[in-house]
Amino acid sequence: MEILVCVKRAPDTSENEIQLAAAGGDIERDDLVYSVNEPDNYAVEEALQIVARTGGSVTVATVGGEEDEEVLRREMAMGANRGVLISDDGFTGSDGRGTAAILKSFVETGRYDLILTGVQAEDGCAQVGGMLAAMLDYPFASLVTSIEVLQNGKLKIAREIEGGSKEINHIDLPCVLSIQTGINEPRYVGMRGIRQIASVPIPTLGASDLGMDGGAAGRAAAKVRRVDYFTPPEGKGAKILTGSREEIVDQVMELLKAEGGLN
Repeated sequence: MEILVCVKRAPDTSENEIQLAAAGGDIERDDLVYSVNEPDNYAVEEALQIVARTGGSVTVATVGGEEDEEVLRREMAMGANRGVLISDDGFTGSDGRGTAAILKSFVETGRYDLILTGVQAEDGCAQVGGMLAAMLDYPFASLVTSIEVLQNGKLKIAREIEGGSKEINHIDLPCVLSIQTGINEPRYVGMRGIRQIASVPIPTLGASDLGMDGGAAGRAAAKVRRVDYFTPPEGKGAKILTGSREEIVDQVMELLKAEGGLN
């Protein structure tokens, strides 16, 4: 099975203190520590486990610049067979739809049975997987928590739904799935593994390589634009109630009466 995993480089929330830029409209990015978008690790691990059971190969691809090559090498050290950097000055400022259009053009240069994404980007929204599936006219499922490869060109998948329940589906290949965190335990990647693939060539593909129309992505094509970031005003905070259960119940009743919640 040929599997493509779409990955992204994102600010590492465990290593950064996020601050708003003084001019507004963005966060301070100069001193941020970046790493692979954490949910994408689960998608790569799931792809590796599927290939271990069924055979095939795993390709990881990202849309970005030269600095984004590091996340491809990290996932190749994890076990992916191939990494591809999709980079072009014309892609700058793409929204989710633009990124999906770029990935669609890349998918059409190969033959992939299964396309995986992380459930969402830590610095964005859970948009690209569904948009990519729609553009390719492939079946799509989100919040996937297990995958079983069947013998009839289908997958049996479980999805996480509201209330802690699961939904079981059969889905035709090729398809696009967004992988929920917790589906597996991503394997550890050490410095030795990263050094081993440090010199492996990673191809870079631009708009012309993908046969893309210049108006399909980039800032001019974006339908969604970020206007501003802001910090919500702080509230009064919580009131901590103490005492026995009966005393706390009495306090809650008095508070509700005081606030007009009870007549």
